[in-house]
Order: sequence, then C-alpha cells, then structure tokens
Amino acid sequence: MMEIIIRHKKDIPAAVRKLLKHSAGSRIFAFNGSMGAGKTTIIKAICRELGAADMTSSPTFTIVNEYRRKGTDSLFHIDLYRIKKTEEAYDIGIEEYLSGGSFCFIEWPGLIEHILPEGTVNVSIAVGDNEERILGIS
Repeated sequence: MMEIIIRHKKDIPAAVRKLLKHSAGSRIFAFNGSMGAGKTTIIKAICRELGAADMTSSPTFTIVNEYRRKGTDSLFHIDLYRIKKTEEAYDIGIEEYLSGGSFCFIEWPGLIEHILPEGTVNVSIAVGDNEERILGIS
C-alpha cells in the first residue's frame, strides 16, 4: 500500500502524477471515501493530467461522464452513488466500460467490487486532522 498526503489544493497535480506513476499500466481505478472527501476533485485532476479536453461536472446524476482526449481513447468517470442494486450497474453497461481498455475512474464502487477486474487500483481518500487528504493506494 502506498500513501500520498495532499496538504493543499495546489499539491493535487503532483499527487495525481505520483498516483499515475505508481499505478502505471492500470486502467481501472476504484475510489472510496466519505461524502466530500474529494473523490471527484482527484478524478478530475487525473483526467486533466491525462489530457481530457472537455471536462464538465460530476457524473452523480448522469452516472457516467465521458471525457475525450485528443488523438487517443476516452476517459470514463463513473459515479455509482445513486445505484442501489448490482443489476442497475449492469443496465448502464458497466461490464463494457470495465473491459473496453479505456481508463475508468469509479466513485462509490461498493456494489460492483466483485466484478472489478484483477489489477484494479483501489484508492481510499480520508480527511486528516488539518483537512489534508490522505490517499491510500493498493
């Protein structure tokens, strides 16, 4: 397990570069953390680092946002917060996202943990005593 501490918002780009370097070769990332811990903020920073050109809002209501990258594949930001049953994840085509070869960043992955492929990078985000964010990567 690797740990990255983010003390200030300005430290986020360096932290996501470190996360991506540590998990080189992985394409599926599962993010766990309490509401407001910073899952969406970290995922957006990762997508920016990977060259996403058209980022908008959190996919909480749309469930999946696709971000295009120039000259390469898309990135998928998936927010399963509103999903109540595993069947609903299948209905949105979760298996296709997981097996498609593109980067997938999944918030609230609890209901689909049993179908996440081997090699999924698990990122837990905790809020520290001084409001820093502590990323645990396994």
